[in-house]
Amino acid sequence: MHLTSTQNARVKEVARLRKRAERDARRLFLVEGAREVSRALASGWRVDQLFYCPALHSGPDPEPLLAQARAAGAECFDCAPAVFAKLAFKEGADGWLAVVRQQARGLDELTLSQPPFLLVAEAIEKPGNLGSILRAADGAGVDAVLLCDGRTDLYNPNVVRNSMGSLFSVPVAEAAAPEVWRFLRHHHVHVLAATPQAEALYSDVDLRGPLAVVVGTESDGLSSAWMEQADLHVRIPMRGMADSLNVACATTLLLYEAVRQRGA
Repeated sequence: MHLTSTQNARVKEVARLRKRAERDARRLFLVEGAREVSRALASGWRVDQLFYCPALHSGPDPEPLLAQARAAGAECFDCAPAVFAKLAFKEGADGWLAVVRQQARGLDELTLSQPPFLLVAEAIEKPGNLGSILRAADGAGVDAVLLCDGRTDLYNPNVVRNSMGSLFSVPVAEAAAPEVWRFLRHHHVHVLAATPQAEALYSDVDLRGPLAVVVGTESDGLSSAWMEQADLHVRIPMRGMADSLNVACATTLLLYEAVRQRGA
């Protein structure tokens, strides 16, 4: 089907998914970009609709991705630039946008490696940081990301974009802190927290066993409750005026030190 009018009822319905309340109510979200759409499909996420704007596409032959979406049961539409502009969230769009179903995953549905390797993110506020954290978690090969007391919508378009599609490959579970504490203790997972007040450097502690790296808010770091739960307290050395790194940068350092020790 070819869509040319921004007043089309379907177009208006999809455009409303730019608002969190609509995403939460309908359990759907928007995914922009050929790479991100391809990764969603490859990871088995349910794509309900796919919108393609030929005038904006400058990459390889679009037909394989369209065929992949159709085979997965998605309705496919080609649309005029004005229509795509109404749907798209970011500037410089490449002409691909999908409507994808959200996934809810409980802690009891997670599959843990031996020894377990987890990332816990407490109250991350900025969608871009959460997306970058997911990308680092994917690269480091963690078993899952556990979101505690979330302040950011996991399905915010900026989370999807900054994750570079890693949202679709990393298992993510959302739960309150006490539930996560019980889960970690049940599986005998050691909790590592980074704080400028710690004596040990992050590279000097043993990260080879069952491990959960816990990171906190951009402004205040980890809550006192999580600091009390931590088995290991480490610091990242800071040689300049700044006393801490961006939470996504700190997460990447901690995860990849664990990867190094575990024999990447």
